Amino acid sequence: MAHTYEFARPALTVDIVVLALDEEDLQVMLIERDLKPYEGQWALPGGFVRVDETLEEAARRELEEETGLKDIYLEQLYTFGDIKRDPRERVVTVTYYALVNLEGHDVHASTDARNAAWFSVNDLPKLAFDHETILSAAHERLRGKVRYQPIGFELLPEKFTLRQMQHLYEVILDRELDKRNFRKKVLGMEIVKETKEIEKDVAHRAARLYRFDKRRYDKLTKQGFNFEI
Repeated sequence: MAHTYEFARPALTVDIVVLALDEEDLQVMLIERDLKPYEGQWALPGGFVRVDETLEEAARRELEEETGLKDIYLEQLYTFGDIKRDPRERVVTVTYYALVNLEGHDVHASTDARNAAWFSVNDLPKLAFDHETILSAAHERLRGKVRYQPIGFELLPEKFTLRQMQHLYEVILDRELDKRNFRKKVLGMEIVKETKEIEKDVAHRAARLYRFDKRRYDKLTKQGFNFEI
């Protein structure tokens, strides 16, 4: 016999802030809605949670369905539950943020999205629902966490230059970093390893390529190592 609840239950959704880095700025991936409400308006990818899936399963499913993105870094951000945040009904959303390297990821719209595209976080169209607030919260979380956990490497290619790494932190932290001090600190941690390769097909002088040594980082963390930029 099915149980009858005394109180009405709000609907539950997930919304995902997908962040990437290009040569100029931090980018967020948005979809153009193909359904009411806010039809034709830009929004974060997301949707309703099914009764037979976990929150993260729902987030990954919606992300793949609406943008084609899968197998990327995903972390829960915050729960937004303003009573009037959705004009259809009472909807509570559990939000996530995802970090992705632009290389090797084909973004395309599907299901209830007309289009999917990257936008600079500093030059955004008007967003549906309360998605501007959600995006702002994700940006602040990234700005804080990137300083004490090496999640920033998720935004870089597998092999990168120290210039690219410094650019990453300068964009996220929104301030210039001293080149000499930054490189000395990063290399002193011994979690960024030099490869035997250099950049190819670049207009400037080719630089050495490095990679993040996650195995070394995990080992050092167990010994009490603290990552800090």
